[in-house]
Amino acid sequence: MNAQHNARFALGQVVATPGALAAMEEAGQNLLGLLIRHQSGDWGELDEEDKAENELSVREGFRILSAYVLTTKVKVWIITESDRSATTFLLPEEY
Repeated sequence: MNAQHNARFALGQVVATPGALAAMEEAGQNLLGLLIRHQSGDWGELDEEDKAENELSVREGFRILSAYVLTTKVKVWIITESDRSATTFLLPEEY
């Protein structure tokens, strides 16, 4: 994977819930790949309204949410806090 990407915002401390880690392991997918997509502005499986909200959030410093569907059909969320202190991988039911 290309180590250089177009980071659009700071991530802060990156953490993951046990459920998200287990889902990623079961799917055989790498957290880093999804994190790069998130930070580059590929919001994943969001509708157009939520994508537009993320664009505003990047510009104005609000919370950013991305949603991705793993190869196992499990959805994971990545949320970056408005103060950019932390980014969390989690399952929607863990929110």
